[in-house]
Amino acid sequence: MRRLVVNADDFGRSEAINAGVRRAHVEGIVTSASLMVCHPATPEAVRIAREHPELGVGLHLELGQLERSPALEAARREIARQLETFRRLARRDPTHVDSHHHAHEMEPLRSAAIEIAQSLGIPLRGHSRVRYCGAFYGRRADGTPDPDAITAQALARLIRALPEGATEIGCHPAAAAEPFTSYSYERPLELAALCDPAVRLAVSEARVELCSFTDLSREPYGPR
Repeated sequence: MRRLVVNADDFGRSEAINAGVRRAHVEGIVTSASLMVCHPATPEAVRIAREHPELGVGLHLELGQLERSPALEAARREIARQLETFRRLARRDPTHVDSHHHAHEMEPLRSAAIEIAQSLGIPLRGHSRVRYCGAFYGRRADGTPDPDAITAQALARLIRALPEGATEIGCHPAAAAEPFTSYSYERPLELAALCDPAVRLAVSEARVELCSFTDLSREPYGPR
């Protein structure tokens, strides 16, 4: 069996991103989103999630301010603060944990993030049996644009090539380009690909089951 979580990062960062996540869920293949809890558009994202209960919502940690602070206790406090904000807004626990720009892959943020995910019994990106695929991204490793990586054809190829088990494909849809981020014009291109009928057809033909992290929590693909 091949099961796929299509997770939209940066949920709550702006109205355009919120609109993109909503459309990618309703009209496309997005099954999950990762919520940023400290932005003016966060309450709107929470309302969208309540209107669409099948959309899984996890915590997208923002830890950039801690990257130069090696103190484990500082990392624990900040992660705990953002988790508490998530709970207060969403009135429930997150379905999973990840972080902006994968900051949780650096110590001591890594250890602190693993601790909180294990305490909640939920997956942490890159540290569970759910394989993470970041290939649906419009930039190369050196930062140069790679628009061919975020076409419907490229996404369909990724889906057809999925291995057995559970996989998360990350994405960054938005209804419009955002001036506050270098990853700007690519977001509407991602949205178009996620909603393309050819991608939905690839899911069906490859016999891939779309699901959320909540669905996977009942399967042997959850956290270690």
